[in-house]
Amino acid sequence: MESMHKNDTDKSVLIKHRIQQAKETVTEIEVLVQNRLYKIAVNRIYYGMFYMLLALALKNDFKTSKHLQLLGWFNRNFINTGKIDISFGKMVNDAYENRADSDYGAFVEFSETDVLTMLDDLKLFLNELEKYILN
Repeated sequence: MESMHKNDTDKSVLIKHRIQQAKETVTEIEVLVQNRLYKIAVNRIYYGMFYMLLALALKNDFKTSKHLQLLGWFNRNFINTGKIDISFGKMVNDAYENRADSDYGAFVEFSETDVLTMLDDLKLFLNELEKYILN
C-alpha cells in the first residue's frame, strides 16, 4: 500500500511540473515575440500545449513520448467524446502543424499578428486543460 501512495505522489508532482512547464512557455514566448523571433515562438507555442497534454495524459494514466500518439489519444478521448470543445482539438492540431512548418519548412514566415493570435490560443488551451486536470 505504501508504494502505491508514493507512486500517486510522484504522479502528482510530475503533473504539477508539466503544468508549470506549460505555463512557463507563455513567458518565453512573450520574450521571443518582443525580440521578433517568431519561428521559435511558434515552436514554443506548440510545446506549451504539448506539456499540458502530457499532464492530462499522466492524470489519465496514458503514457507516451510520441507527439502524434498523444494528439491522437487526446482527440479520441476528449475531443471526439465532447468532453473538451472541438476548438481545442483544432488549436493543438494547428499548433503541431505550424511547429512542423516552422522547424522544417523552407521559407516559412509568421507575422507578429499570427504569433500573438497563436499565443492567445495557447493561453485558452492551457486554461481549459488545467481546469480539466485539476477537477
